[in-house]
Amino acid sequence: MNIPGIRSVIVLLATALGTQAGAATVVLGGYPDQIQFIDDSTGHVAQKVTMETGLPSNIQLSADRSKIYVMTLTSSGFEVLDAKTHKVVNHFTLNTPTLKYRFLGGVPDPAGRYFYTLGWRIDKLNDRFRFGKQQYIVVDLKEHKVSQAVDVSDEDGSGNRRPSFGISPDGKKFYIFDKQVRVVDTHNMKVTKRIDLAKPDPAWKQDINIGTAISTLGNASEYVSLFMSQDPYIHSKTFGVGRFDLTNATYKFDPIGAAPNSVEGLQVTPDGKDGYTVVENGEYGNQRCEFWHYDLTADIAVGHAEFPCRRRFYFGMSHNGKKLYIYGAGYDVAVYDAKTLKPETDWELGNDITMAGIINLP
Repeated sequence: MNIPGIRSVIVLLATALGTQAGAATVVLGGYPDQIQFIDDSTGHVAQKVTMETGLPSNIQLSADRSKIYVMTLTSSGFEVLDAKTHKVVNHFTLNTPTLKYRFLGGVPDPAGRYFYTLGWRIDKLNDRFRFGKQQYIVVDLKEHKVSQAVDVSDEDGSGNRRPSFGISPDGKKFYIFDKQVRVVDTHNMKVTKRIDLAKPDPAWKQDINIGTAISTLGNASEYVSLFMSQDPYIHSKTFGVGRFDLTNATYKFDPIGAAPNSVEGLQVTPDGKDGYTVVENGEYGNQRCEFWHYDLTADIAVGHAEFPCRRRFYFGMSHNGKKLYIYGAGYDVAVYDAKTLKPETDWELGNDITMAGIINLP
């Protein structure tokens, strides 16, 4: 028996179930103390979790994608959430009445015991605050304390730049991707290797992607991002894609072309074939922002499109590589189609978005 009404209902149910099954969750930090879980098919904020230690400044997904690590700015705090239940399973602060820390981000070790970071210790004395030297800092997530701190050498100091970080699968090598790539032995926190590739200079008026490893690739053994290479003779800069083997501290650099004024925030599709960055030229009234699309199998630029600039913003990608996100310094996420680079919609979230970064959960 052919009943069109029932057939239509079945089709609609199948479509809805298929959409639901394919939906993922976008995780963002929100002011003043929120972690937001957003349905990436609708832009609806499905859940908000309050951080006991304050404002999220950095979020990281564990290598096995089972835990979310959150650093908070308010109290130099750390919180760990279960990625499935979204419940906080560990939280603590390092601040005391006479001691504070400031961090530039970091990365957890594969076992989840330690968090490796870069930052400063600030001591409150009787008549002043003493701001210490920049240090490689190891935070013991079980004992809730700093277990090791080693001064960064003057040649390696990052200033206030926000480098990117990586960790080898065995937890023995801590990577800082900055003006050079530094490989640090996690046993003694000493630099064992320096590689003359630099992360692109950050645009000082904007924070385009906070610089976390590309979560869409899901490969704990490899770090993929944009890097700059400089000619030693006339000092011309070339940008391209660097692929680092985190186990062996080896890399491959594939140049793309002459470096524009600012190119940052590489996002890569799950199949590793397509990459997207944000390029900024000019400033104030002459400022122009563009998406650039790259074929990573040939390492060439294949398309670009302009989008409305914000004075400060972040750049991300959906779990399936089909959407691009521009967010931050506001209450919304602008969603673009990755294939056409055209705007799709805006998600109104109800919270101002922090600089903590973005991760995707299945």
